[in-house]
Amino acid sequence: MPNLAVANQYAKALLEAVSQPSSGINPEAALAQLEQFSAVLKESHELHGILLSPAVPHDQKTRTLARLGDMVGMHGYVKNFLFVVTRHRRLGLMGEIRDRYQALLDEAEGLVRAGVAAAQPLSPDQTAALESTLARITGRQVRCGYTVDQSLVGGVTVRIGSTMYDGSVSGQLDGLRRRLTSES
Repeated sequence: MPNLAVANQYAKALLEAVSQPSSGINPEAALAQLEQFSAVLKESHELHGILLSPAVPHDQKTRTLARLGDMVGMHGYVKNFLFVVTRHRRLGLMGEIRDRYQALLDEAEGLVRAGVAAAQPLSPDQTAALESTLARITGRQVRCGYTVDQSLVGGVTVRIGSTMYDGSVSGQLDGLRRRLTSES
């Protein structure tokens, strides 16, 4: 729990900074840059080792971050944020910080995120209809992330927070099987 509170503090500070009109970056762009940095940090064992090792001097970490930021076109606010996170030895919480930042941003924008798994890729008409239905159910604007899960056989499953909506063929078959076995 303490890690979540710390991650929340960092995420809130960044959101407040980039939400200022004078920041020169919008909060969604900052989120995209955090996501990009988190992915690079997770994928590169060498970078991970340099930035998270207590044996590596802070100035070397800062130079490494500055070079990386310049290479990927990272905005100064995001780069400075990463300098602060590194100085306070909190880069190990980068995934949690990114997640909290996204949650705070969604809350500020009145959004809810949904994870949608479908047996096959959905058409634009199907995604629009699904998002409209989810908006009606939640009473908020819904932003969906889509994945393909061929084990579903057909239909979709939707996760919003801790709530799961199962409209898949396999889910319906499982429900039918449970009802039949409980009645016998």
